[in-house]
Amino acid sequence: MPSLPAQAAAAERAAAGKQAAEVEQVVNGGFSAGTAPWWSNGGTTIDVSSGQACITVPGGTVNRWDVAIGQNDLDLVAGENYRFSFTASGDHPVRAIVGLSTAPYDTYFAAAPALTSTASAFSYTFQAGVTTSSAQVALQVGGSAEPWTFCLDDVSLLGGVPPEVYVPDTGPRVRVNQIGYLPGGPKRATLVTTATTALPWRLANAAGRIVARGRTTPRGVDVSSGQNAHSIDFSGYRIRGTGYTLSADGETSRPFDVDTTAYRQLQRDSLKFYYTQRSGIEIRDDLRPGYARPAGHVDVAPNKGDGAVPCQPGVCDYTLDVTGGWYDAGDHGKYVVNGGISVWQVLSAYEQRHAPMPALAIPESGNGTPDVLNEVRWELDFLLKMQVPAGHPDAGMVHHKIHDAAWTGLPLLPHLDPQQRELHPVSTAATLNLAAVAAQAARVYRRYDPAYARMALAAARTAFTAAQANPDRLAPDSDSTGGGAYNDARVDDDFYWAAAELYLTTRDKHYRDYVLTSPVHTEDIFGTGAFDWGNTAAAGRLDLALLPSNLPGRAQVKASVVRGAEKYLAIQQAHPYGVPYAPANNLWDWGSNSTVLNNAQVLASAYELTGHAKYRTAALEAMDYILGRNALNQSYVTGYGEVTSHNQHSRWYAHQLDPALPNPPKGSLAGGANSSLQDPLAQSKLAGCVGQFCYIDDIQSWSTNELTINWNSALAWMATFAAAQR
Repeated sequence: MPSLPAQAAAAERAAAGKQAAEVEQVVNGGFSAGTAPWWSNGGTTIDVSSGQACITVPGGTVNRWDVAIGQNDLDLVAGENYRFSFTASGDHPVRAIVGLSTAPYDTYFAAAPALTSTASAFSYTFQAGVTTSSAQVALQVGGSAEPWTFCLDDVSLLGGVPPEVYVPDTGPRVRVNQIGYLPGGPKRATLVTTATTALPWRLANAAGRIVARGRTTPRGVDVSSGQNAHSIDFSGYRIRGTGYTLSADGETSRPFDVDTTAYRQLQRDSLKFYYTQRSGIEIRDDLRPGYARPAGHVDVAPNKGDGAVPCQPGVCDYTLDVTGGWYDAGDHGKYVVNGGISVWQVLSAYEQRHAPMPALAIPESGNGTPDVLNEVRWELDFLLKMQVPAGHPDAGMVHHKIHDAAWTGLPLLPHLDPQQRELHPVSTAATLNLAAVAAQAARVYRRYDPAYARMALAAARTAFTAAQANPDRLAPDSDSTGGGAYNDARVDDDFYWAAAELYLTTRDKHYRDYVLTSPVHTEDIFGTGAFDWGNTAAAGRLDLALLPSNLPGRAQVKASVVRGAEKYLAIQQAHPYGVPYAPANNLWDWGSNSTVLNNAQVLASAYELTGHAKYRTAALEAMDYILGRNALNQSYVTGYGEVTSHNQHSRWYAHQLDPALPNPPKGSLAGGANSSLQDPLAQSKLAGCVGQFCYIDDIQSWSTNELTINWNSALAWMATFAAAQR
């Protein structure tokens, strides 16, 4: 049963779209006038016969765009809805695009039609995000080893069409954690119903036998979804088993387990995610079956490579070897501030030792260092390389990021990226991120590699001193060509975090005094979102509370964490879906799933500090939302649940666009509901969405459905905590 708000918004959008006049943009789309103004590349010639255009695609090409047929100089108007349609036949994968016909060749819409040898019609609706007279439609057909024939007819790009009415399939109205519940943990579900009084519910085992009964608790209309909801609590049932279902109001939930094993596997998979995000190394099929690829950005053509990367023009006069590290998200960029919070959170999961860290089967396995530390070191080494060497201006400072000089399209495997790579200016925030995580690494790696720990600590001290001398070198929000800006106008939180980590590692009075005199130290830092890459004070506060030290006033530090947890607990208890997150005006943030998990980390930390079961219960219940107990009735973690996100925005996990490529690996977290809808696909399909409904599992929706290293670090931390519970 689709939600009423989603249905109403879809109908309103469709009605508004019908008022526009439909205008055809493509000329000679049926090829009745020959081939003009169509073009083809890759040494092909367009042959028109039997009312269709055909080209013989040569074998031996690498990329889809190596061979294409298309038409340029089309008009697009920002905010206008378009229907891109055509008839085509062939026996190889193709990519259909609407994009920019001139550099930087931006893609505005892309699809991967499944062709057969019989001509079939395809049609797609999208909303233009730009106004241009230089658009193109193209069918990209390269990338095959052998030659084949591609035929095309009835091509149309019709403007002014009604927007496509998108109503998500939300399945049964009983929403549960689809991987399951811990025997000794909370077991709660949400029922969507029009009823306003309590209803009976039944829990059945895999054999269909009723094993528990009860009555729902009406919760009224949930602001985050617009749904009338009831809560179901079956926490008293503790018998392990698989294939349970929950029924109420004539609906039966998707199946789930009651067991302890699911979180242990999720812990492993969420950490193994980082291996396939690696830059600068071959990904081996024996270690990650189905995800093998050559090393990316190692100075092998067509890569320009990361071995000697120059700065943006006018920024510096040297090059740096910045090979390695993790690709940040769905693009090929590497960002220090996002890498910093990711490293901290994964190392925190290790340092807190909630559960044993799993073997990950990575190239370094068996070297005497835990696999998780081997994996994190791949990113740490890159972060250290981003520090300006001695003898250069800004020595000790850290470059904010490194990525392509221009945006690239999807799909694009890392080793095929042809763009020039560039170092971007140093920033105070990046420098302090390195200071914080290098100091943290110094204490974590000391047991396994004392020399590396000493080197990391020296880099951390140097970075902190450099940041103190350059306290206002801020990354601009305008630096967003070829990669995200990651601008951050406030860095006192980064100073606090770095000083906290340096103190915990060294017990140095200088860093202790910096922590104690920082205004951030007594500030209420636990707002709607506990922390993210741009708000790092909580990272320092949590470590100061949880790790042993002689810090004066440490009891007050611990108490501040508990007060933060109380905020999230109150929000969760008032939420029909049990989410410890309620953004102002119901405007959900970009990466809201990570915000939910980071808030849950504060709850879990309060449990560690106090032993009070209510915080443990709340932290575990937050996982229910991520794993299926939500308005869309889907798990946001690939491979975990009956219906899961699996088309996250990525240039190499791009199965939706190219069947030869994989979906993201198991354990990959999607960004989640985002009310701002920055990408054109979300704007066209989700306009008017309510809270939780501002999400779509489509590779083109980078604002709701990207994957990132810092979102997966939140998942890994919470999965590690949950894996230790019973």
